Amino acid sequence: MCGARGPGDIIIGVLNACHSKVVNLEGRIQAERFNCTGFDLESFVETLAVIHTIDTINDSGFLPGIRLGYLVCDTCSDASKGIQDAIHMLAINQTKPFGCDLIERPLVKAIIGARYSEVSTAVARLLGLYMVPQISATSSANTLDDALRYPSFLRTIPSDVHQTHALAQLMAHFKWNWVGVVSGDDDYGRAALHDFLKYAEDAKVCAAFNEVIPHYLDHPESKRRIDEVATRIQSSDARVVLLILKGQLVEQLFRVMISKGISRTWIASDSWSQYQAVAEMTGINTIGDVFGIRFITGPNPGYEHFLTNLSPGPGAVNRFIEEYKDLRFECTPEAQQHQDCLKDRPADQCPLPDSLKLKSKLACVLPDPQKANDDFLAQAPDQTYAHRLATWSIYEHTSALRSLLQCNTTTCPGERDFKPGNLLLEMKNVNFTLDKRQFYFDKSSLATGYELINWVKRQKKRHFEVIGGYNVTIRTLGIEEKTIEWHTPNKTIPESKCSQSCPPGTFKKISMIFCCFNCSECEEGSFTNDSDIPNCLKCPGETWSLRGAKKCYQRTESFLKWDDPFAISLLVVTGIGLLLLFSIFVIFLNKRSSVIFKVAGGEIVFVMMAGLAVSFGAVVLFVSKPTNEICKSRQTVYGLGFTLSVSCILVKAFRTFLAFLFDMNQQHMLNKLYKPVVIVVSGTGIQGLICTFWLIFDAPKVDQEISRQSMKIVLQCNEGSNWGFGIMLSYIALLASICFLLALKGRKVPQRFNETGYIIFSMIIYLFVWVCFIPIYVTKIQQRPAVQASAIVVSNFGIIFCHFFPKCYMMLCKKKHDTDRRSYLKTVQNFSISTISNELSYTPDSGHGSDVENSFEKSFYITDAGASTPKSSRASAMTMKAESHNTGISSSNQIRQRLRAKSL
Repeated sequence: MCGARGPGDIIIGVLNACHSKVVNLEGRIQAERFNCTGFDLESFVETLAVIHTIDTINDSGFLPGIRLGYLVCDTCSDASKGIQDAIHMLAINQTKPFGCDLIERPLVKAIIGARYSEVSTAVARLLGLYMVPQISATSSANTLDDALRYPSFLRTIPSDVHQTHALAQLMAHFKWNWVGVVSGDDDYGRAALHDFLKYAEDAKVCAAFNEVIPHYLDHPESKRRIDEVATRIQSSDARVVLLILKGQLVEQLFRVMISKGISRTWIASDSWSQYQAVAEMTGINTIGDVFGIRFITGPNPGYEHFLTNLSPGPGAVNRFIEEYKDLRFECTPEAQQHQDCLKDRPADQCPLPDSLKLKSKLACVLPDPQKANDDFLAQAPDQTYAHRLATWSIYEHTSALRSLLQCNTTTCPGERDFKPGNLLLEMKNVNFTLDKRQFYFDKSSLATGYELINWVKRQKKRHFEVIGGYNVTIRTLGIEEKTIEWHTPNKTIPESKCSQSCPPGTFKKISMIFCCFNCSECEEGSFTNDSDIPNCLKCPGETWSLRGAKKCYQRTESFLKWDDPFAISLLVVTGIGLLLLFSIFVIFLNKRSSVIFKVAGGEIVFVMMAGLAVSFGAVVLFVSKPTNEICKSRQTVYGLGFTLSVSCILVKAFRTFLAFLFDMNQQHMLNKLYKPVVIVVSGTGIQGLICTFWLIFDAPKVDQEISRQSMKIVLQCNEGSNWGFGIMLSYIALLASICFLLALKGRKVPQRFNETGYIIFSMIIYLFVWVCFIPIYVTKIQQRPAVQASAIVVSNFGIIFCHFFPKCYMMLCKKKHDTDRRSYLKTVQNFSISTISNELSYTPDSGHGSDVENSFEKSFYITDAGASTPKSSRASAMTMKAESHNTGISSSNQIRQRLRAKSL
């Protein structure tokens, strides 16, 4: 039943899984002995640590006159076997634990164990009935924290509540938010899985899959489930897998992974984080990165010497040591065959079977295996510090056993057959220092911590290196990333995410679960400055951002600046226009006595130039930061300046229309309206009234155009309700249209000195520019100043090119006889003769006599500068008119001769 015992006054029980399984559990129908198999080397070493600590206590003299004994029973990793062992311990000394009276004073006063939480949970129920202290150094299931169900349970490791929290923090630290979980179906696996999923959710980590493997190693479904789990891991896009399993199951799973060539990042729970058999598997270096969490370790003085000189103490029996030495040193046919192979061939040609991995090279050489020893156990990682603490907490020299036995420096006179409950009370109050660390029981667990380890490649095996730790008091994980040797192809941290990270400027839009999302750009006025932020942040204060922004900025004011390339171009063109006006002014001033100057309009051209100069000046007001005053000024200056120029053109068009009007009666009536000064003053004055009412009732003002899709504050002039602006432009368009119609009526004027064509063309340019301006002005809000300024410049140049350039050309480039008064009158004469000839071609008797008269008179009504016909000419015309009525004028030749004579 129990494989090891040591004599003593006070017996400490030890429950541990020196074997990994019980065979033939399936189909049992009768109570029979358990058949255990699969020697568990790690559990064996842990058991030896308890025995060594008890021997150390006995040798130290801390309990004068008292010797501690031990009883080691093998649970074989099975809860039922563990309960049987516990009953056996309580039944020693011929007591019957299941009689009518409860056992108050069993010989076993405390039990250390068991290894697995499933076994500890079952045993704790039984031991709680008799209040026998149970101290585990490996069972971490958080269900054992329940003091109502397990009142006598204690442990020298933290609860899995801390472990699962540390694992979730580890994944969150490396931003692994999409992980797979494989757990066992025992109490330890279920409880750890439940806690991990809870803390993982808090850490924004999601489980891509959750698979369960039977805890019992010989379960008939184990192999099938391991193959299914391997396939699930292979098909999943989760690159990190947490394994909450016992080491033997991990070993089976990794064999399948290695055979399939599957590499992942594996996270080991405490149950296998330092499982040597897995770390030494063939092909373990192809499995990927492995991180594990283990309980804190510490020194165990003398333990290494103990392991290299294994033998039961005086009066002790230890069949587990005997079994180990047989496995290690006994010669078997298979071992002999391997030894023979090494004699003839190199070691690499003699593969070592798995069954011989525990076998020593001294096997088949030493005559007595039980007397052999080596340092094989001492080379394995020391994982027994928690077992040393468990044993130490029982006899701690300031309380517990020493206090209960009333020990002094020479003797312990207290009662040795004490009630286990008394020892339990003392143990719960222990507070001792060991290896410069202070330990005490917090509820049922000793306040210790965890170490984070990395499985580093060393030749064909893995070596355990500490890379961080977890403090259970402040619940924080510390990691030294610089010490990690990543096994990825590019030696960087592997990624395991359901969705790719959302870069700054985007936020996570959850699709189904919070780890799976789409990245959406932040709206205007919001931002994100880090990856994977769930919600965009609003821009603070007066700052703003565009869609998908990483930060917010102050908006900039936008207006037509002096250093803007377009503004510079506009000002250069405006300057050229003003320079041209000045040059034209000089030319016209020098040629003011010429006929061309008078035909061009005389002194009225200077008024036109002044209006154009004012209009050009308005362009300058469109550049620079607008103010309320500038907004009012620039439209008024342009409106009055350009209206003045168009009014002068109206005078010219009206003059030409009157001069060549055939109907003398209409000419006489309309001639009364031909008052150039009145026309110019009235035309400009009406525009002045329009602008005055506009400025009074709906004045332009500065407006800030702020768009959500722009980082600019567009400063521009708001023309009010636009009725004033519209009336102003419409009035200029009305004047231009009248000019156009009047010029169109007089388009048959002699081409040599014809003004009508230039008036028509200039007005067409103006109307076309401003018709195009209106839709652009309405749609292109931010470009309004530039558009209007451009329209003004084009309109001004249209007048300059049409009205002044031709006259300048004639003044400067034509011969004098082509531009003097005689030449001009000759042109008029020829035009008149041609016109009258056309009229007379109808014959006098045809009833067109009045038309001939009108044409005749009109031919002589044109004079220089368009003034009224001199009296002599008018008299000649009347004479010619009378003669035509009296004689009937028989032929056109006679008419031509008379006209030529009169004109001369």
